[in-house]
Amino acid sequence: MSKPVGGGIRYPWDTPPEGGQCIPVAEGVLWIRMPLPMALDHVNIYALDEGDSWTIVDAGVYSKRTVALWEDLLAGPMGGKPVSRVILTHHHPDHVGMVGWFIERFGAELITTRTAFLMARMLLLDVETEVSPQAKAFWRSAGMAPEVFDKRVSERPFNFADIGYALPVGYTRVQQGDMIRAAGRDWDVHIGNGHAPEHLTLWSRDDHLVLAGDQILPSISPNIGVHATEPEADPLGEWLESCTRLGAMARADHLVLGGHKLPFTGMPVRMRQLIDNHHGGLRRLRAHLVEPRTAVECFPPLFKRTIDFGTYGLALVEAVAHLNHLHQTGEVTRRRRDDDAWLWQMKE
Repeated sequence: MSKPVGGGIRYPWDTPPEGGQCIPVAEGVLWIRMPLPMALDHVNIYALDEGDSWTIVDAGVYSKRTVALWEDLLAGPMGGKPVSRVILTHHHPDHVGMVGWFIERFGAELITTRTAFLMARMLLLDVETEVSPQAKAFWRSAGMAPEVFDKRVSERPFNFADIGYALPVGYTRVQQGDMIRAAGRDWDVHIGNGHAPEHLTLWSRDDHLVLAGDQILPSISPNIGVHATEPEADPLGEWLESCTRLGAMARADHLVLGGHKLPFTGMPVRMRQLIDNHHGGLRRLRAHLVEPRTAVECFPPLFKRTIDFGTYGLALVEAVAHLNHLHQTGEVTRRRRDDDAWLWQMKE
């Protein structure tokens, strides 16, 4: 057990499992880590022992490397037992990418929220060879730098199908207030929003475990972004509501099994940090918006670090999320610049 971090956060395990290996974190619960081809280079997956089979929570991206690692795990530490169910916390490709593979390989049942299933299936089917007019308009409205815009427009856009196995029709829906039986425990379903719509979290009634996906992470704040699919969305408002509601249930002894980084305890402290992080960003943003600014011109007060090409897209969608929140709460106005970028400014 590590020393407390951040006023009460502890990490029971200092070192994550290597590829093809797993770490028992509770009776009947294994912690697995799979590689990702991005800056955040891993995703955590949890295997729940059902006796004659496994339920897994999330699945990783689909790639030859991931398939090989899963084959090693299934034949080795997982004892050759099949995967009978996959619980998907949310629709992002690092979590859903391998789900279709498990359905095809084992006939596994998919359990998730309606929005997560529909978003995942839609995005896995929607293969674009060039940037859409809607994406270009969204980037212009945010004031994307011309050199970044030109580079992005010249490249084939990322598609979920690039790292995702085809997801067939058919799933079992869960929603707020439902209960799932897995690994000898009853798990209450609590839904979060902000990072992803209808994000599933599971809270054990029988002990101190919380399967949190990306809704509750230590040491990093999940990306809260607005995208061309819903340019007027207010995910930050949804995020703050979710953190407040889930934080009211948090206990210091909860062992949070998240989708990235390390399992941790001290959830009440972490929930306050996740809320305070964005309130701090909003305060700095209000001071910055005494003059009219584009979303991209809001990077310095929001992130307080240099944003390079690799992080530019995530920074842009998060900046728009903060601005949309201030706009929808009536604190800022906006007007179009001649180049179609929104200029945001605090009201008098």
